[in-house]
Amino acid sequence: MAAKLELDVPGQGTTSALVYRAPDPAGATLILAHGAGAPQTHPFMIDMAGRIANRGIDVVTFNFLYSERGRKLPDRTGALEACWRAAIASVRARGGIGRERLFCGGKSMGGRIASHVAAAGDASIDGLVFLGYPLHPPGKPRARRDEHLPRVPCPMLFVQGSRDAFGDGRAIRALVERLPGAALHLVKGGDHSLALPKREGAGRQEAALAAAADAIAAFVRRSEKPR
Repeated sequence: MAAKLELDVPGQGTTSALVYRAPDPAGATLILAHGAGAPQTHPFMIDMAGRIANRGIDVVTFNFLYSERGRKLPDRTGALEACWRAAIASVRARGGIGRERLFCGGKSMGGRIASHVAAAGDASIDGLVFLGYPLHPPGKPRARRDEHLPRVPCPMLFVQGSRDAFGDGRAIRALVERLPGAALHLVKGGDHSLALPKREGAGRQEAALAAAADAIAAFVRRSEKPR
């Protein structure tokens, strides 16, 4: 069961976080933020956090302030970034979880905002993990949201469904090839939530999610700094 944590966002209030402890920790923590339409308690977030923790990585999730307060419309970008910085500061200050290496990311918008924070110069982030990067709005491939990514100083892992309406496998692969230090784990047949068509069956869906969690854990372990 995840432990509860309260985050203070200076000048804006408090929000809640959940800590998923790894049973056999590898000395790294991954902070995951939710997407625009659902909080940290959405089944996708709980499932992926648990899977990653079971692979040796401590995971922390949190709610953006608008979600914590029950609103559906996301806050402005500056407020979202402030919430992310508060989450990072809280994890760094907290004892009992793997703070030797810190990774950030999240579902869709949550991961994109983490990349804004990294691109702004938080060089102490060891890597970014994107669960469905929102490269563009559905049906608007020219309205791209990647102009800041070349400024990200740390490795990045894109976990993307091949039929994601926010950036399909072909578009994300082309993006990754232009970003030094970036890697792609493609979920064949997956949508924006890595869900396969129902005709594929529960077994293949489970295998796809397990492989995604394996890829994330491997990425974190590969990014270990030399001693």
